[in-house]
Amino acid sequence: MRVRGGRRRALALAAVGLVAVLVAGACGADSGRNDSTSAARPAVGGADAAGGAAKAEAGVDQDKAAAGGSGAADLRVDQRSIIYTGTMQVRVDDVDRAAREATARVREAGGFVGGDQRTSGSADARAELTLRVPADRFTAVIDGLAGLGKQERREIRTEDVTEETVDLDARIATQRARVDSARKLLARATSINDLVTLENEVGRREADLASLEAKKRRLADLTALSTITVAFVGPQAATVEPDDDLGFLVGLRGGWSAFLSSATVALTVLGAVLPFALLIGVPVGLLIWLARRRRARRAPPAGPAPSVPGPAGPVGGPTPSAPPPVPAARSGP
Repeated sequence: MRVRGGRRRALALAAVGLVAVLVAGACGADSGRNDSTSAARPAVGGADAAGGAAKAEAGVDQDKAAAGGSGAADLRVDQRSIIYTGTMQVRVDDVDRAAREATARVREAGGFVGGDQRTSGSADARAELTLRVPADRFTAVIDGLAGLGKQERREIRTEDVTEETVDLDARIATQRARVDSARKLLARATSINDLVTLENEVGRREADLASLEAKKRRLADLTALSTITVAFVGPQAATVEPDDDLGFLVGLRGGWSAFLSSATVALTVLGAVLPFALLIGVPVGLLIWLARRRRARRAPPAGPAPSVPGPAGPVGGPTPSAPPPVPAARSGP
């Protein structure tokens, strides 16, 4: 019995020891997991913090670039789209020679002559040239043209089309995306109705895109090449001074000019109608005159007017008066 009791105690102690070992191992594992988790969490938090800092720095860099970098290049003066137009009048001794010199200078600057209108004459010789020159050579060319003689008038106009250019670029990009999407839908069309509808839509979008691109090319041409209109006048040519807009003399001059214009138009119309009037009106008038003459010959001669009978009386005497009325007979009582 004692032996059995000792064995039971030994088994109980062994079971208690095993349970204690298992509990200790579980506690150690839990503590290790907690330590590893706590160690990993700061690392993840550090990575998130580093990513947020990087994003913040990138945002700051983008803001800086948008403020003064390539993202806002249109705000700088040297990157703006400006159209330059100049008009000037120069009095020279030889109009033809000045026109040739102006043409040569424009070609040397990389431009060309867009128009040439000249009036010959010793006293009123005049040449008006329309010149297209690069925008960066505009000032130099116009100063050189002024040096060919005595400058009498100069007018320079500028037009800033930067916003319009940027708007056109955005609209062109959007329209190109719309065209691409319509073409993709057209490639996946399965029915005839869808095919026809999508073809019409693609054609309309492509036409809008072509119109926008044409406007962009026009603006690019105007900004790349400036326009100069120069008039070379001879030494004795009259200078046209600008008139006032209001005043009695201005109105009288305008009315007289209108009258002369109206008279010129009336005489022109009369000159155009006169040949037809002579060829048609003269024969017609002659026929009418002959017809009236024949009618006058055929008409009977007019006789004396018939006399109306009346009471006879002395010639030259007074007209006899009517007899007095006879009173009615009175009957007796």
